[in-house]
Amino acid sequence: MGYWSSVVGNQSDGSPVSGGGLSQHEKFSYGYASSPGKRSSMEDFYETRIDGVDGEIVGLFGVFDGHGGARAAEYVKQHLFSNLIKQPKFISDTKSAIASAYSETDLEFLKSENNENRDAGSTASTAVLVGDRLLVANVGDSRAVICRGGNAIAVSRDHKPDQTDERQRIEDAGGFVMWAGTWRVGGVLAVSRAFGDRLLKQYVVADPEIKEEVIDGSLEFLILASDGLWDVVSNEEAVAIVRPIEDPEQAAKKLLQEAYQRGSADNITCVVVRFLSGQDSDAK
Repeated sequence: MGYWSSVVGNQSDGSPVSGGGLSQHEKFSYGYASSPGKRSSMEDFYETRIDGVDGEIVGLFGVFDGHGGARAAEYVKQHLFSNLIKQPKFISDTKSAIASAYSETDLEFLKSENNENRDAGSTASTAVLVGDRLLVANVGDSRAVICRGGNAIAVSRDHKPDQTDERQRIEDAGGFVMWAGTWRVGGVLAVSRAFGDRLLKQYVVADPEIKEEVIDGSLEFLILASDGLWDVVSNEEAVAIVRPIEDPEQAAKKLLQEAYQRGSADNITCVVVRFLSGQDSDAK
């Protein structure tokens, strides 16, 4: 499409950005692409980070889709992974460390919001790579999909208010779900879990659903993306687009371009992580 800047650029200036990298031990490569798409404002954020924790090299990847402004998504991008790797049980009990970090980050954000009169919130779809483990955590309707043995497998569930268990949880807490163009919590919010959203907090929780996968020879890659992609591209289509493209940055850009061309009306952010174990580790 010829509308890519060749530099990573500033995510907040409205131009599409992309980039990528390779882990030090060459076990995985990653790429990202993010664009406001057809929207005039940008409320999507992403994080791609490689860190060392207790002598282990750890990959941390996230997509954060804000609503009611960019404040919550930007806050989660800046603080969630720092809070996570500070958890004392990060290596020994990664799942509980992730749950604690989500909860802590949500509470801290809500405290920081005391002087704001407009509610802001954010989804989070995150992936943590530790050793041969991939842990995916999700709040909201950004989504994580893996390709294992050529098959597309969703490793997160979109949190929508009309899901039976989500509706039950909301109603048990004294809230309600109603149709207003789509199903919404309190007639307002189209996701049933999120960071922030102070006024709806007792119904719209930031408790992540966490799924663990083994990183082995059959696990090819992971896609994390905001609903700007998933609104117009199915899990299977996304996997089919990414599979032949070795460079994950190029793959992420191709997903973004495809969503844009199919008429996505939202901000679009995609992160692709390609696992190199059992494959050719010379991938660039």
